[in-house]
Amino acid sequence: MKPAKLSLRSRIFAYMILLILVASILIALVTIYQYSEQSNDYHLRRLDRKEKQVKGHIRYLINFETTYVVNEENLPLIFKEEIYKIADIHNVTFNLYDLEGGFLITSDTSIRSEGIIECLPAKILNNLQYDVDKHYVDDIAVENGTEYQSSYSIITDIKSKPLGIINLRYKLDNTFSESELREFLTRLGYTYVVMLIIAIFFAYYVSRYITKSLKKIGEKLDQTRFNQRNEKIIVEDAGEEIYNLISAYNSMIDELEESAVKLAKSEREQAWREMAKQVAHEIKNPLTPMRLTVQSFQRKFDPNDPNIHQKVDEYSKTIIQQIDTMSNIASAFSNFAKMPAQQSEMLNVVEITRLAMDLFNEDYINYTHESEKIIAKFDRTQLIRVVTNLVKNAIQAISHERPPRIDVRVFEQDDKVMITVQDNGIGISKKNEPKIFEPKFTTKTSGMGLGLGMVKNIVETYGGNITFTSEENKGTTFIVSFPKI
Repeated sequence: MKPAKLSLRSRIFAYMILLILVASILIALVTIYQYSEQSNDYHLRRLDRKEKQVKGHIRYLINFETTYVVNEENLPLIFKEEIYKIADIHNVTFNLYDLEGGFLITSDTSIRSEGIIECLPAKILNNLQYDVDKHYVDDIAVENGTEYQSSYSIITDIKSKPLGIINLRYKLDNTFSESELREFLTRLGYTYVVMLIIAIFFAYYVSRYITKSLKKIGEKLDQTRFNQRNEKIIVEDAGEEIYNLISAYNSMIDELEESAVKLAKSEREQAWREMAKQVAHEIKNPLTPMRLTVQSFQRKFDPNDPNIHQKVDEYSKTIIQQIDTMSNIASAFSNFAKMPAQQSEMLNVVEITRLAMDLFNEDYINYTHESEKIIAKFDRTQLIRVVTNLVKNAIQAISHERPPRIDVRVFEQDDKVMITVQDNGIGISKKNEPKIFEPKFTTKTSGMGLGLGMVKNIVETYGGNITFTSEENKGTTFIVSFPKI
């Protein structure tokens, strides 16, 4: 069994909510990325400003304040004390290296005391290449949980001759930026919660509006039947796609009605053809013995025969019997073709059924009822016809292997009148059960098979129903039910 899929309305609702959530997540990620990039740009610009300020201070020291000869060898002497002043003034840690990358001096007392002195890596020297305009910024490094970023550039004397390499170590402080980001994301989160709630209501009503027309079309399609008049769909303010779907459905209804009319006409014509064949067949049956009787009378007629009156009498009886048979055939077809008259009247079903039972003299027929009066709306003549046909069928189904018994019972069940006719006859075979109410179907050697079809027609005309249960060689029970009012 395939799993049930979500309805179109649920999918539209889910997709709209999912779209809002995805958009919220994407905007939050873009915001975090943007803050990160802004923070990096801010630190790079600040590092560049620091570097320019420190280099400007160094140029002033070298050109105007120092008493040492300005060259690469004297850099440690020139900056022996001044390096700490410069670091304090600009609030930055920086190191000096010679042009070969060798360490000279640092403003960080912790590094000098620990003896951690390293030469500059080759990649830094290659990037600088003794070019005074070169500037190299190293990747961010983490030391003891603190992030640092370093820049490297060439310092020169008054004649722009390279003297050494200065390295600024800038501490990245993202506390304010991170606090601002958290505050912004918090506000953004509240905003999106409100937007999500609004979006849920909006998605609910939008999905309901979109699928309302489709739901109505689905209900109409579910109610569409070939054998009944179907209503067209009228929906105002429908979209183009829904309008096309409704137009297609309404066109299908028109075509279906036309096909139903054609089919009904064809079925009626076919029914009349079948009826005509059946009438012709049933009439031919008595005509044949009538013809043979007349021909025999012609051949054997002798006015001088002393038994001539007896023979004429026998011939006449034979012809009259066949004429009666033809009359019964005509009456049976007339009763079947005639719709039951809608002469509903309030009558006592118990009493009318008793009148119908008075037509039968068989002592094995038993009639029982729960009360003396059960009132219902029905036509007196048609109710008698229903009961008599069912009892006649029960009599014709008698088995010669056991004593016959037919039980007719009238009782009430809920708001319905129930009439049951039960026999212990030969029963109905399984293959014949689906055909039992079909016109002209019969298992008897006599009769046209119209009785049960007529009974079903009468009962259903009065809003009732007829069913049966049967077991071969044990008997059959017919159950008639119809509303009391």
